[in-house]
Amino acid sequence: MRSPDPAALEDQLRGVLEPLVLEAGLEIDAVEVRTAGRRHAVKLVVDLPESSSATGIDLDVIARLSRAAAAELDPHEHLIEGSYTLEVTSPGVDRPLTRPRHWQRNFLRLARITLVGGDTLEARIGRAGDDRVEVALPGRKPELRELAYTEVENAQVQVEFKAAPAAEAALLGADDSSSDDSSDSNSSDESTDSANEENR
Repeated sequence: MRSPDPAALEDQLRGVLEPLVLEAGLEIDAVEVRTAGRRHAVKLVVDLPESSSATGIDLDVIARLSRAAAAELDPHEHLIEGSYTLEVTSPGVDRPLTRPRHWQRNFLRLARITLVGGDTLEARIGRAGDDRVEVALPGRKPELRELAYTEVENAQVQVEFKAAPAAEAALLGADDSSSDDSSDSNSSDESTDSANEENR
């Protein structure tokens, strides 16, 4: 039996794994399948729901979900021909900002933004709504700009090891404690919690 193409397989695996992920209080950010011959690498990326006030996912939760997902996939071995590895992980700092909640969770972080049309800019993320986000353009006197998500082709958070400049944080409506928290989370987000399972 031939496995379906990766896109179809990803959809099928999402349907199998989503109840488990929801039961763990998380949501699926992405399911990725890579194939090399008869071997498959299945990557399940999970994230906190929009309503969560937590700032990250505990590694123990990832590990438990990884074991549960591997057990859940065993009865569905007909979906994947050959052997496979399963990786359960949370999004890393290199994840593109594609949804409003991605912008909201990266308040005060510096992002490299490519606009539709090809122009690029580096700006600090401010308040994000359903349709648009405020950003501060760095400089001696930072400028506030509002971007509609439809204007953004691609955006990624940049790693920093210091707090957001006070002028930029103030322009975006943050107090000093928010700025300090942002700096701490920037450095901690460099690594991504993940767990792996080898199957068949």
